[in-house]
Amino acid sequence: MPVELEIVSPEKLLLARRVDMVVMPGDEGDIGVQGEHAPMILLLRGGTVRIYEGTQVAEQLFVSGGYAEIEPSRVTVLADEAWRIADLSRAEGERRLAAAQAEFDAADRANVPAVEAAMAHMQSARAMIETAPAA
Repeated sequence: MPVELEIVSPEKLLLARRVDMVVMPGDEGDIGVQGEHAPMILLLRGGTVRIYEGTQVAEQLFVSGGYAEIEPSRVTVLADEAWRIADLSRAEGERRLAAAQAEFDAADRANVPAVEAAMAHMQSARAMIETAPAA
């Protein structure tokens, strides 16, 4: 059963259409959603959102993190940042990884939220590097 999918970043609406399934990079692992899924809020890690038409991946987008609101007939992805795969840059991923590593190195280890945020930024940057097309 199809589901209405919206992928939104702070800058723009990237996608709004009916799809057969969407697979998202959840913080605790990938999750696939089709129509009639149980309602939930999902924390996203940096990674690829795969959009299915039938049994084939029709489109892929990269998100740096964010949330997804899942309802039985609708999925709304509220991405911190989102790009089409072709627009990703390994150089940008490497720049982000260096900045995240510096953030982690400078974080007070007693400040658990700051350490976790830096680790999430490193994971997202690594995923961007792995996903970006070869130059």
